[in-house]
This record gives sequence, C-alpha cells and structure tokens, in this order.
Amino acid sequence: MKSVIKTKPLTKLIPLSSSFCAISLFILISILFFTTSKIVTINIGSSLLQPTESDPTNVNHLVFGIASSGKSWPNRKKYAKLWWNKNMIGCVFVDNLPPEENDNNLNSDDSVPQICVSEDTSKFNYTYRPGGLRSAIRVARVVKETVELNHSDVRWYVFGDDDTIFFPENLVKTLSKYDHRLWYYVGAYSENYEGSQTFGFGMAFGGGGFALSASLANVLAKVFDSCIQRYSHLYGSDARVFSCIAELGVGLTYEPGFHQVINNYFDNEFCW
Repeated sequence: MKSVIKTKPLTKLIPLSSSFCAISLFILISILFFTTSKIVTINIGSSLLQPTESDPTNVNHLVFGIASSGKSWPNRKKYAKLWWNKNMIGCVFVDNLPPEENDNNLNSDDSVPQICVSEDTSKFNYTYRPGGLRSAIRVARVVKETVELNHSDVRWYVFGDDDTIFFPENLVKTLSKYDHRLWYYVGAYSENYEGSQTFGFGMAFGGGGFALSASLANVLAKVFDSCIQRYSHLYGSDARVFSCIAELGVGLTYEPGFHQVINNYFDNEFCW
C-alpha cells in the first residue's frame, strides 16, 4: 500500500515535467535568438572603430616633421638619407636656409625631406632661467606647422630631430595597432633615468621620435599657440608639446621602440 501511494505522485509528475521542459527549451531558444541578433548589431557598429584589413595603414599615411636648423642641417642630412625615400611625405624645419641652398637647387634632392623655413616666434615669451634656448619654441611649433601643411589622407604625424633615425616599416607596424581616428600620443620617455626624473616619465622625448594620431594633431594645432604662452617657463620643446597634450586630457601611450641611443661613438644620435 505504501508503495502505491509513493508512485502515484511520481506518475503525475512525469507529464508535468515534460511540459515544463518543453516550455523552458522554447524560452531558452527565444532568448538565444534575440540575444544573438543584438550581438551581431553591436559588432557591426563597433567595427567602424577599427581600421579594416582592406585598408591597412602604410607609410603614405604618415607625415614627418623633422626639427633642424640652417646651421646643423648640412651635417645632419646624412642621417635622414639612411631612412628617407622620395615617396615619403614631410618637411625638415629650419630657422633659415643653409648657405648652400638657393632658389635654383632648393628641395632638388629627393633623398631627404624638403626644407621648410619655420615661422617667426618672436611674439612668444621664453622665461626659463638660468640658460635655456629660445629655439625650443620654434622646435615645439614644428608640430603645428607640420599639421598646417594640409596634406590629405593623413593618419599619423611623426616627429623627430635631424639625427633621429626611423625604420619606416617598423613604425608603420607599430602605429597600425592603434586607431588613428582616436586621440593617441605615442612615444617613450628617456632611457636615461636622470633625464626622465627631471622632465617626467609621462613625456615622450623628441630625440627618440614620437607620433600623434591625425585626430589629436588637428585639434592640438588649433590651440597650440595659445597653449605654449602659458608655458614660457619650461626649458625645452618636448615639455611644451607634452603640456599642451596633457591639457587636452591625453596621456602617453608608451611604445619601447621609440628610444634613445646615447653613445659617443654614434655622436649622440637618437634612433627608433
């Protein structure tokens, strides 16, 4: 009798459980279907934020701004010849034309960047004491003046000194990791501890080169002159660029490939 009483509820439970499982399975399938549809929609939208494989970044998407002077360029152009080719885009900025350059042969050598004469910076204050060089203002403004060359289809602006040696293929590979439509300040602090301790571990050193995404550079160029007026007390050009980028809320994206080689044998060259 006891066994009969126990089996009756179990018998009734079997068809009830089957109905419940069927309903649960239907609900689960419905949830998965609608959830999957939403995920696909999100992925389509988010894919717009990433460079597509069919349109990869190449060296033609880069514009170089190289800081030099009329005095140093004749001796430093040999470094540019190691990595520059005529298909690249950019300018070497000098305070005045080197003596051997004139209207007849200006920018006739396509094995180096073309020469651009920097704008006058006499209206800007430079109050760093003791010592310091006013040329820091002109060199800092290479960022603004390079952007204002108004080249088309630019993704990255790359900056360095006249003894900075770039490896273009490595540079393109590194910058391709980032979306140029977002704000990026890419570079590295000094490998010299005292230098980084003095000027900061969050600042890219121009000797090793640094890069700005086009979206950031275009905004920075518009506010750069008013910004550097607030930083007349700073020593060098790198600190001015860093301060103005910091005002826009952008920090350094550290890439160890931008590094300095300080060696007497190499005459204190900087390499990437």
